[in-house]
Amino acid sequence: MKIEFLLPDHPAYTEAVEAMRRYHKAQDSGAPAIEVERLRMIAESMFQSVTDYQMRVFGLAGGTDH
Repeated sequence: MKIEFLLPDHPAYTEAVEAMRRYHKAQDSGAPAIEVERLRMIAESMFQSVTDYQMRVFGLAGGTDH
């Protein structure tokens, strides 16, 4: 299985950016703290997944491909 790096317009990136926007919008609108925290965790998880994948592609981290 060939692993290729993700370009900035890849859906994984764009979805992570959208998740971060939803988090910031919730913060700015005064949403309940539990909702803000939920959105923060989702956004961070999405960005972490993209970062972990890219690190594997560049041979900078261990892990398994799923």
